[in-house]
Amino acid sequence: MGQEIESDILSPYDFSVFSKNLNDETRLLADFFDNNTFSSEGPVGGYEIEAILVNGAGQPASINQDFLEKMNNPLVVHELAAFNVEINSLPVYLKNNALTQMQTNLQATWDACRVVARNSSADLMMIGILPTLQEEQLTLANMSQLNRYKALNEQIFKLRNGQPIKLDISGKEKIKATHHDVMFESACTSFQLHLQVPYSRAVDFYNVSIMLSAPIVAATANSPYLFGHELWDETRIPLFEQSVEIGSADYRRVTFGSGYAQHTLMECFDENLAHYPVLLPLKEQDRDEHLSHLRFHNGTIWRWNRPLIGFENKQAPHIRIEHRVIAAGPSVIDSIANAAFYFGLAHAYANEAESLQQELPFQIAKENFYNCAKHGLDAELFWPEHGKTSVRNLLLDRLIPAARDGLKAININVDEIDRYMTIIQERVKSQQNGANWQRRWVHRHGKNMQGLTCAYLQQQNSGLPVHKWDV
Repeated sequence: MGQEIESDILSPYDFSVFSKNLNDETRLLADFFDNNTFSSEGPVGGYEIEAILVNGAGQPASINQDFLEKMNNPLVVHELAAFNVEINSLPVYLKNNALTQMQTNLQATWDACRVVARNSSADLMMIGILPTLQEEQLTLANMSQLNRYKALNEQIFKLRNGQPIKLDISGKEKIKATHHDVMFESACTSFQLHLQVPYSRAVDFYNVSIMLSAPIVAATANSPYLFGHELWDETRIPLFEQSVEIGSADYRRVTFGSGYAQHTLMECFDENLAHYPVLLPLKEQDRDEHLSHLRFHNGTIWRWNRPLIGFENKQAPHIRIEHRVIAAGPSVIDSIANAAFYFGLAHAYANEAESLQQELPFQIAKENFYNCAKHGLDAELFWPEHGKTSVRNLLLDRLIPAARDGLKAININVDEIDRYMTIIQERVKSQQNGANWQRRWVHRHGKNMQGLTCAYLQQQNSGLPVHKWDV
Protein backbone atom coordinates (compact mmCIF):
# COMPACT_ATOMS: atom_id res chain seq x y z
CA MET A 1 0.00 0.00 0.00
CA GLY A 2 3.00 2.32 0.00
CA GLN A 3 2.68 2.86 -3.75
CA GLU A 4 0.75 5.87 -5.04
CA ILE A 5 -1.96 5.49 -7.68
CA GLU A 6 -2.45 7.85 -10.61
CA SER A 7 -5.91 9.09 -9.66
CA ASP A 8 -8.52 8.68 -6.96
CA ILE A 9 -11.18 8.53 -9.71
CA LEU A 10 -11.56 4.85 -10.59
CA SER A 11 -13.64 3.36 -13.39
CA PRO A 12 -15.04 -0.16 -13.92
CA TYR A 13 -12.47 -0.51 -16.71
CA ASP A 14 -9.65 0.13 -14.22
CA PHE A 15 -10.92 -2.71 -12.03
CA SER A 16 -11.37 -5.01 -15.02
CA VAL A 17 -7.81 -4.47 -16.31
CA PHE A 18 -6.35 -4.79 -12.82
CA SER A 19 -8.26 -8.03 -12.17
CA LYS A 20 -6.98 -9.53 -15.42
CA ASN A 21 -3.41 -8.62 -14.57
CA LEU A 22 -3.88 -9.89 -11.02
CA ASN A 23 -5.04 -13.25 -12.36
CA ASP A 24 -2.10 -13.42 -14.79
CA GLU A 25 0.42 -12.53 -12.08
CA THR A 26 -1.06 -15.04 -9.65
CA ARG A 27 -0.47 -17.76 -12.25
CA LEU A 28 3.05 -16.43 -12.77
CA LEU A 29 3.72 -16.54 -9.04
CA ALA A 30 2.46 -20.14 -8.98
CA ASP A 31 5.12 -20.90 -11.60
CA PHE A 32 7.75 -19.30 -9.33
CA PHE A 33 6.65 -21.60 -6.51
CA ASP A 34 6.45 -24.68 -8.73
CA ASN A 35 9.96 -24.07 -10.10
CA ASN A 36 11.47 -22.67 -6.88
CA THR A 37 12.90 -19.58 -8.53
CA PHE A 38 13.18 -17.70 -5.22
CA SER A 39 16.31 -16.33 -3.64
CA SER A 40 17.97 -18.62 -1.10
CA GLU A 41 19.35 -15.69 0.89
CA GLY A 42 18.42 -15.22 4.49
CA PRO A 43 17.94 -14.43 7.19
CA VAL A 44 17.61 -10.75 6.35
CA GLY A 45 15.73 -8.37 8.63
CA GLY A 46 14.11 -4.97 8.37
CA TYR A 47 11.32 -2.87 9.82
CA GLU A 48 8.74 -0.15 9.31
CA ILE A 49 7.80 2.08 12.23
CA GLU A 50 4.78 4.37 12.18
CA ALA A 51 5.24 7.57 14.17
CA ILE A 52 3.02 10.44 15.26
CA LEU A 53 3.74 14.15 14.89
CA VAL A 54 2.62 16.08 17.97
CA ASN A 55 2.60 19.71 19.04
CA GLY A 56 3.82 21.10 22.34
CA ALA A 57 0.56 20.14 24.06
CA GLY A 58 0.87 16.52 22.96
CA GLN A 59 -1.91 16.90 20.39
CA PRO A 60 -1.61 15.50 16.86
CA ALA A 61 0.07 17.93 14.45
CA SER A 62 -1.18 17.55 10.86
CA ILE A 63 2.00 18.75 9.17
CA ASN A 64 3.38 15.62 7.50
CA GLN A 65 3.45 17.13 3.98
CA ASP A 66 5.68 20.01 5.06
CA PHE A 67 7.66 17.70 7.35
CA LEU A 68 8.36 15.16 4.59
CA GLU A 69 9.38 17.82 2.09
CA LYS A 70 11.91 19.14 4.58
CA MET A 71 13.13 15.65 5.52
CA ASN A 72 13.64 14.69 1.86
CA ASN A 73 14.48 11.13 2.86
CA PRO A 74 13.07 8.24 0.77
CA LEU A 75 12.96 6.07 3.90
CA VAL A 76 10.53 8.47 5.63
CA VAL A 77 7.15 8.53 3.91
CA HIS A 78 3.44 9.35 4.21
CA GLU A 79 0.95 7.45 6.29
CA LEU A 80 -2.86 7.65 6.27
CA ALA A 81 -3.21 10.65 8.59
CA ALA A 82 -1.50 13.99 8.06
CA PHE A 83 -0.13 13.65 11.60
CA ASN A 84 1.54 10.29 10.89
CA VAL A 85 4.71 9.27 9.04
CA GLU A 86 6.42 5.95 8.42
CA ILE A 87 10.13 5.29 8.87
CA ASN A 88 11.59 2.38 6.91
CA SER A 89 14.87 0.55 7.27
CA LEU A 90 17.31 -0.81 4.78
CA PRO A 91 17.61 -4.62 4.90
CA VAL A 92 20.29 -6.03 7.19
CA TYR A 93 21.75 -9.54 7.19
CA LEU A 94 20.97 -11.01 10.59
CA LYS A 95 24.40 -11.97 11.87
CA ASN A 96 27.21 -10.57 14.03
CA ASN A 97 26.34 -6.99 15.09
CA ALA A 98 23.17 -6.65 12.99
CA LEU A 99 21.03 -5.55 15.96
CA THR A 100 23.39 -2.73 16.94
CA GLN A 101 23.49 -1.70 13.31
CA MET A 102 19.68 -1.57 13.23
CA GLN A 103 19.57 0.49 16.41
CA THR A 104 22.24 2.90 15.18
CA ASN A 105 20.42 3.45 11.89
CA LEU A 106 17.00 3.88 13.53
CA GLN A 107 18.39 6.29 16.12
CA ALA A 108 20.08 8.40 13.44
CA THR A 109 16.89 8.63 11.36
CA TRP A 110 14.79 9.27 14.46
CA ASP A 111 17.08 12.08 15.62
CA ALA A 112 17.03 13.68 12.16
CA CYS A 113 13.23 13.51 12.11
CA ARG A 114 12.98 15.15 15.52
CA VAL A 115 15.23 18.01 14.39
CA VAL A 116 12.96 18.70 11.41
CA ALA A 117 9.83 18.38 13.55
CA ARG A 118 11.15 20.76 16.21
CA ASN A 119 11.85 23.36 13.51
CA SER A 120 8.07 23.31 12.98
CA SER A 121 7.34 23.53 16.74
CA ALA A 122 6.46 19.83 16.83
CA ASP A 123 7.97 16.54 17.94
CA LEU A 124 7.78 12.88 17.00
CA MET A 125 6.37 10.03 19.11
CA MET A 126 6.32 6.24 18.81
CA ILE A 127 3.34 4.79 20.68
CA GLY A 128 0.57 2.36 19.75
CA ILE A 129 -2.26 4.89 20.16
CA LEU A 130 -1.76 8.56 21.05
CA PRO A 131 -3.54 9.10 24.41
CA THR A 132 -4.62 12.67 23.58
CA LEU A 133 -6.23 11.69 20.28
CA GLN A 134 -9.97 12.44 20.04
CA GLU A 135 -12.46 11.01 17.60
CA GLU A 136 -13.31 14.44 16.19
CA GLN A 137 -9.69 14.77 15.02
CA LEU A 138 -10.08 11.69 12.81
CA THR A 139 -11.62 13.40 9.79
CA LEU A 140 -10.90 13.50 6.08
CA ALA A 141 -9.53 17.01 6.62
CA ASN A 142 -6.66 15.32 8.51
CA MET A 143 -6.04 12.67 5.85
CA SER A 144 -2.76 12.73 3.92
CA GLN A 145 -3.41 14.22 0.51
CA LEU A 146 -2.52 11.21 -1.62
CA ASN A 147 -4.76 9.61 -4.21
CA ARG A 148 -4.46 6.13 -2.72
CA TYR A 149 -5.92 7.25 0.62
CA LYS A 150 -8.84 9.10 -0.93
CA ALA A 151 -9.59 6.09 -3.12
CA LEU A 152 -9.19 3.69 -0.20
CA ASN A 153 -11.82 5.57 1.77
CA GLU A 154 -14.24 5.66 -1.16
CA GLN A 155 -13.83 1.99 -2.08
CA ILE A 156 -14.19 0.69 1.46
CA PHE A 157 -17.49 2.51 1.87
CA LYS A 158 -18.60 1.34 -1.55
CA LEU A 159 -17.99 -2.25 -0.44
CA ARG A 160 -19.85 -1.48 2.79
CA ASN A 161 -22.79 -0.13 0.77
CA GLY A 162 -22.34 3.22 2.45
CA GLN A 163 -22.80 1.82 5.96
CA PRO A 164 -20.70 3.61 8.63
CA ILE A 165 -17.89 1.97 10.58
CA LYS A 166 -19.12 0.73 13.94
CA LEU A 167 -16.56 0.57 16.72
CA ASP A 168 -17.33 -1.66 19.70
CA ILE A 169 -14.49 -2.55 22.09
CA SER A 170 -14.95 -3.92 25.62
CA GLY A 171 -11.98 -3.94 27.96
CA LYS A 172 -11.56 -2.49 31.43
CA GLU A 173 -13.97 0.12 30.10
CA LYS A 174 -16.16 0.04 27.01
CA ILE A 175 -16.42 2.21 23.93
CA LYS A 176 -18.95 2.34 21.12
CA ALA A 177 -18.73 4.79 18.23
CA THR A 178 -19.95 5.26 14.67
CA HIS A 179 -17.68 6.78 12.05
CA HIS A 180 -18.19 7.73 8.40
CA ASP A 181 -14.63 7.38 7.06
CA VAL A 182 -11.59 5.10 7.47
CA MET A 183 -9.66 7.43 9.73
CA PHE A 184 -10.01 5.17 12.77
CA GLU A 185 -7.19 3.23 11.13
CA SER A 186 -4.84 6.20 11.48
CA ALA A 187 -5.06 5.95 15.28
CA CYS A 188 -3.09 2.67 15.09
CA THR A 189 0.69 2.92 14.84
CA SER A 190 2.81 -0.20 14.61
CA PHE A 191 6.34 -1.55 14.45
CA GLN A 192 6.27 -4.00 11.55
CA LEU A 193 9.12 -6.47 11.23
CA HIS A 194 10.28 -8.08 8.00
CA LEU A 195 12.13 -11.39 7.92
CA GLN A 196 13.42 -12.66 4.58
CA VAL A 197 13.91 -16.42 4.61
CA PRO A 198 14.87 -19.08 2.05
CA TYR A 199 12.01 -20.61 0.07
CA SER A 200 12.54 -24.00 1.71
CA ARG A 201 11.87 -22.55 5.18
CA ALA A 202 9.13 -20.04 4.38
CA VAL A 203 6.17 -22.15 5.54
CA ASP A 204 7.87 -22.97 8.84
CA PHE A 205 8.71 -19.35 9.58
CA TYR A 206 5.23 -18.19 8.58
CA ASN A 207 3.51 -20.72 10.82
CA VAL A 208 5.68 -20.12 13.87
CA SER A 209 5.20 -16.37 13.44
CA ILE A 210 1.46 -17.01 13.79
CA MET A 211 1.98 -19.20 16.88
CA LEU A 212 4.33 -16.70 18.55
CA SER A 213 2.10 -13.68 17.95
CA ALA A 214 0.31 -14.12 21.28
CA PRO A 215 3.27 -14.00 23.68
CA ILE A 216 4.97 -11.34 21.58
CA VAL A 217 1.93 -9.04 21.67
CA ALA A 218 1.71 -9.54 25.45
CA ALA A 219 5.35 -8.59 25.98
CA THR A 220 5.18 -5.55 23.67
CA ALA A 221 1.66 -4.15 24.36
CA ASN A 222 1.62 -0.34 24.24
CA SER A 223 -1.90 0.98 23.57
CA PRO A 224 -4.25 0.72 26.58
CA TYR A 225 -6.17 3.97 25.95
CA LEU A 226 -8.41 5.18 23.14
CA PHE A 227 -10.27 8.51 23.33
CA GLY A 228 -9.67 8.50 27.11
CA HIS A 229 -11.13 5.00 27.61
CA GLU A 230 -9.07 2.22 29.21
CA LEU A 231 -9.61 -0.80 26.97
CA TRP A 232 -7.28 -3.66 25.91
CA ASP A 233 -3.55 -3.73 26.67
CA GLU A 234 -3.14 -3.68 22.87
CA THR A 235 -6.28 -1.79 21.83
CA ARG A 236 -4.68 -1.23 18.43
CA ILE A 237 -5.58 -4.83 17.51
CA PRO A 238 -9.41 -4.58 17.66
CA LEU A 239 -9.34 -0.94 16.54
CA PHE A 240 -7.50 -1.71 13.31
CA GLU A 241 -9.65 -4.76 12.63
CA GLN A 242 -12.87 -2.78 13.00
CA SER A 243 -11.67 0.37 11.23
CA VAL A 244 -11.75 -1.19 7.73
CA GLU A 245 -14.16 -4.05 8.35
CA ILE A 246 -15.36 -5.44 5.05
CA GLY A 247 -15.74 -8.95 3.71
CA SER A 248 -17.18 -12.12 5.14
CA ALA A 249 -16.63 -13.21 8.73
CA ASP A 250 -13.93 -15.64 7.53
CA TYR A 251 -12.11 -13.17 5.27
CA ARG A 252 -11.85 -9.75 6.93
CA ARG A 253 -9.36 -7.30 5.41
CA VAL A 254 -7.56 -7.08 8.77
CA THR A 255 -7.30 -10.61 10.07
CA PHE A 256 -5.35 -13.17 12.06
CA GLY A 257 -5.75 -15.36 8.99
CA SER A 258 -7.72 -18.46 8.11
CA GLY A 259 -5.18 -21.13 9.04
CA TYR A 260 -1.58 -22.29 8.93
CA ALA A 261 0.06 -22.72 5.55
CA GLN A 262 0.16 -26.41 4.66
CA HIS A 263 2.54 -26.73 1.70
CA THR A 264 3.67 -23.33 0.33
CA LEU A 265 2.84 -19.69 0.90
CA MET A 266 1.21 -19.70 -2.53
CA GLU A 267 -1.87 -20.75 -0.56
CA CYS A 268 -2.15 -17.19 0.83
CA PHE A 269 -2.00 -15.64 -2.65
CA ASP A 270 -4.58 -18.09 -3.97
CA GLU A 271 -6.76 -17.05 -1.04
CA ASN A 272 -6.18 -13.38 -1.90
CA LEU A 273 -7.47 -13.98 -5.42
CA ALA A 274 -10.42 -16.18 -4.46
CA HIS A 275 -11.80 -14.36 -1.44
CA TYR A 276 -10.71 -10.70 -1.49
CA PRO A 277 -12.22 -8.35 -4.06
CA VAL A 278 -9.91 -5.75 -5.57
CA LEU A 279 -9.93 -2.72 -3.30
CA LEU A 280 -7.74 -0.39 -5.36
CA PRO A 281 -6.61 -0.93 -8.97
CA LEU A 282 -3.01 -0.02 -9.65
CA LYS A 283 -2.90 1.39 -13.19
CA GLU A 284 -0.24 -0.62 -15.00
CA GLN A 285 -0.71 -1.45 -18.66
CA ASP A 286 0.45 -5.08 -18.80
CA ARG A 287 1.18 -8.02 -16.60
CA ASP A 288 4.34 -7.25 -14.69
CA GLU A 289 7.08 -9.85 -14.19
CA HIS A 290 7.77 -8.10 -10.88
CA LEU A 291 4.16 -8.82 -9.88
CA SER A 292 3.23 -5.20 -9.16
CA HIS A 293 -0.53 -5.87 -9.30
CA LEU A 294 -0.30 -8.95 -7.09
CA ARG A 295 1.90 -7.24 -4.52
CA PHE A 296 -0.32 -4.15 -4.48
CA HIS A 297 -3.42 -6.31 -3.92
CA ASN A 298 -1.63 -8.20 -1.15
CA GLY A 299 -0.90 -4.83 0.44
CA THR A 300 -4.64 -4.21 0.85
CA ILE A 301 -5.10 -7.39 2.91
CA TRP A 302 -3.70 -6.84 6.38
CA ARG A 303 -2.99 -10.24 7.92
CA TRP A 304 -1.27 -9.85 11.28
CA ASN A 305 1.40 -12.09 9.76
CA ARG A 306 1.60 -11.39 6.06
CA PRO A 307 3.70 -13.14 3.40
CA LEU A 308 5.40 -10.72 1.01
CA ILE A 309 7.12 -11.19 -2.34
CA GLY A 310 9.96 -8.81 -3.07
CA PHE A 311 12.48 -8.10 -5.80
CA GLU A 312 15.87 -6.66 -4.90
CA ASN A 313 17.90 -4.98 -7.65
CA LYS A 314 16.19 -7.03 -10.38
CA GLN A 315 17.45 -10.25 -8.83
CA ALA A 316 15.39 -13.39 -8.18
CA PRO A 317 12.23 -12.81 -6.15
CA HIS A 318 12.45 -13.37 -2.42
CA ILE A 319 9.96 -14.34 0.27
CA ARG A 320 9.69 -12.53 3.54
CA ILE A 321 7.34 -12.64 6.51
CA GLU A 322 5.89 -9.35 7.74
CA HIS A 323 5.17 -9.65 11.47
CA ARG A 324 2.66 -6.88 12.21
CA VAL A 325 1.52 -7.49 15.80
CA ILE A 326 3.92 -5.16 17.64
CA ALA A 327 2.96 -1.60 18.58
CA ALA A 328 5.26 1.33 17.90
CA GLY A 329 7.51 2.30 20.81
CA PRO A 330 8.08 2.73 23.65
CA SER A 331 11.64 3.75 22.68
CA VAL A 332 14.27 3.13 20.05
CA ILE A 333 16.11 0.56 22.16
CA ASP A 334 12.83 -1.15 23.11
CA SER A 335 11.97 -1.40 19.41
CA ILE A 336 15.21 -3.17 18.56
CA ALA A 337 14.82 -5.44 21.59
CA ASN A 338 11.35 -6.33 20.27
CA ALA A 339 12.85 -7.05 16.85
CA ALA A 340 15.56 -9.22 18.40
CA PHE A 341 12.93 -11.12 20.39
CA TYR A 342 10.89 -11.92 17.28
CA PHE A 343 13.91 -12.81 15.13
CA GLY A 344 15.31 -15.04 17.89
CA LEU A 345 12.01 -16.80 18.65
CA ALA A 346 11.26 -17.40 14.98
CA HIS A 347 14.64 -19.09 14.49
CA ALA A 348 14.33 -21.05 17.72
CA TYR A 349 10.99 -22.55 16.79
CA ALA A 350 11.13 -22.85 12.98
CA ASN A 351 12.76 -26.29 13.22
CA GLU A 352 9.84 -27.47 15.37
CA ALA A 353 7.11 -25.91 13.25
CA GLU A 354 5.49 -29.13 12.06
CA SER A 355 5.21 -30.71 15.51
CA LEU A 356 4.08 -27.45 17.09
CA GLN A 357 1.41 -27.12 14.45
CA GLN A 358 -0.07 -30.41 15.67
CA GLU A 359 0.18 -29.46 19.34
CA LEU A 360 -1.08 -25.89 18.91
CA PRO A 361 -4.04 -25.91 16.49
CA PHE A 362 -4.62 -22.70 14.58
CA GLN A 363 -7.85 -21.91 16.43
CA ILE A 364 -6.04 -22.11 19.79
CA ALA A 365 -3.21 -19.90 18.48
CA LYS A 366 -5.88 -17.39 17.44
CA GLU A 367 -7.57 -17.48 20.85
CA ASN A 368 -4.16 -17.03 22.49
CA PHE A 369 -3.53 -13.96 20.35
CA TYR A 370 -6.70 -12.08 21.20
CA ASN A 371 -6.45 -13.06 24.86
CA CYS A 372 -2.90 -11.70 25.07
CA ALA A 373 -3.84 -8.54 23.14
CA LYS A 374 -6.63 -7.95 25.65
CA HIS A 375 -4.86 -8.81 28.92
CA GLY A 376 -1.18 -8.31 28.09
CA LEU A 377 1.24 -9.68 30.67
CA ASP A 378 -1.70 -10.75 32.88
CA ALA A 379 -3.00 -13.12 30.20
CA GLU A 380 -3.17 -16.88 30.34
CA LEU A 381 -2.75 -18.95 27.20
CA PHE A 382 -2.40 -22.53 26.05
CA TRP A 383 1.11 -23.65 25.10
CA PRO A 384 2.49 -27.06 24.10
CA GLU A 385 3.89 -29.06 27.05
CA HIS A 386 2.59 -26.39 29.44
CA GLY A 387 -1.16 -26.54 28.92
CA LYS A 388 -2.92 -23.45 30.24
CA THR A 389 -0.27 -21.19 31.70
CA SER A 390 0.60 -17.61 32.57
CA VAL A 391 2.11 -15.80 29.61
CA ARG A 392 4.49 -14.05 32.00
CA ASN A 393 5.84 -17.36 33.32
CA LEU A 394 6.04 -18.77 29.80
CA LEU A 395 8.05 -15.76 28.64
CA LEU A 396 10.50 -15.93 31.55
CA ASP A 397 10.91 -19.69 31.77
CA ARG A 398 10.74 -20.76 28.13
CA LEU A 399 10.49 -18.11 25.44
CA ILE A 400 13.17 -15.58 26.38
CA PRO A 401 15.80 -18.35 26.78
CA ALA A 402 14.59 -19.80 23.45
CA ALA A 403 15.02 -16.42 21.76
CA ARG A 404 18.59 -16.26 23.06
CA ASP A 405 19.24 -19.68 21.53
CA GLY A 406 17.65 -18.62 18.23
CA LEU A 407 19.88 -15.56 18.00
CA LYS A 408 22.95 -17.68 18.78
CA ALA A 409 21.97 -20.02 15.97
CA ILE A 410 22.23 -17.20 13.41
CA ASN A 411 25.54 -15.99 14.90
CA ILE A 412 24.41 -12.75 16.48
CA ASN A 413 27.17 -11.51 18.77
CA VAL A 414 26.80 -12.77 22.34
CA ASP A 415 26.99 -9.30 23.88
CA GLU A 416 24.16 -8.12 21.59
CA ILE A 417 22.01 -11.08 22.53
CA ASP A 418 22.53 -10.35 26.21
CA ARG A 419 21.84 -6.62 25.81
CA TYR A 420 18.53 -6.92 24.02
CA MET A 421 17.19 -10.07 25.66
CA THR A 422 17.93 -8.61 29.10
CA ILE A 423 15.65 -5.70 28.16
CA ILE A 424 12.81 -8.11 27.35
CA GLN A 425 13.51 -10.14 30.49
CA GLU A 426 13.54 -7.13 32.82
CA ARG A 427 10.42 -5.72 31.16
CA VAL A 428 8.53 -8.94 31.81
CA LYS A 429 9.95 -9.39 35.33
CA SER A 430 8.89 -5.88 36.34
CA GLN A 431 5.62 -6.23 34.41
CA GLN A 432 6.31 -2.79 32.94
CA ASN A 433 5.75 -2.82 29.22
CA GLY A 434 4.40 0.33 27.54
CA ALA A 435 0.77 -0.47 28.36
CA ASN A 436 1.44 -1.05 32.05
CA TRP A 437 3.64 2.05 32.32
CA GLN A 438 0.78 4.15 30.93
CA ARG A 439 -1.69 2.59 33.38
CA ARG A 440 0.67 3.10 36.32
CA TRP A 441 1.12 6.76 35.38
CA VAL A 442 -2.66 7.26 35.26
CA HIS A 443 -3.11 5.43 38.57
CA ARG A 444 -0.68 7.85 40.21
CA HIS A 445 -1.54 11.10 38.42
CA GLY A 446 -5.15 10.66 37.31
CA LYS A 447 -6.68 10.30 33.86
CA ASN A 448 -4.99 13.35 32.35
CA MET A 449 -4.26 12.29 28.78
CA GLN A 450 -2.23 15.39 27.98
CA GLY A 451 -0.08 14.88 31.07
CA LEU A 452 0.33 11.20 30.20
CA THR A 453 1.39 12.00 26.65
CA CYS A 454 3.91 14.64 27.67
CA ALA A 455 5.36 12.40 30.40
CA TYR A 456 5.61 9.49 27.94
CA LEU A 457 7.39 11.67 25.36
CA GLN A 458 9.84 12.89 27.99
CA GLN A 459 10.65 9.34 29.04
CA GLN A 460 10.92 8.20 25.42
CA ASN A 461 13.43 10.94 24.71
CA SER A 462 15.54 9.86 27.70
CA GLY A 463 16.66 6.85 25.67
CA LEU A 464 15.94 4.43 28.52
CA PRO A 465 14.03 1.21 27.92
CA VAL A 466 10.49 1.27 29.30
CA HIS A 467 11.15 -0.99 32.29
CA LYS A 468 13.39 1.79 33.67
CA TRP A 469 10.85 4.60 33.21
CA ASP A 470 9.68 6.45 36.31
CA VAL A 471 5.99 7.13 36.89
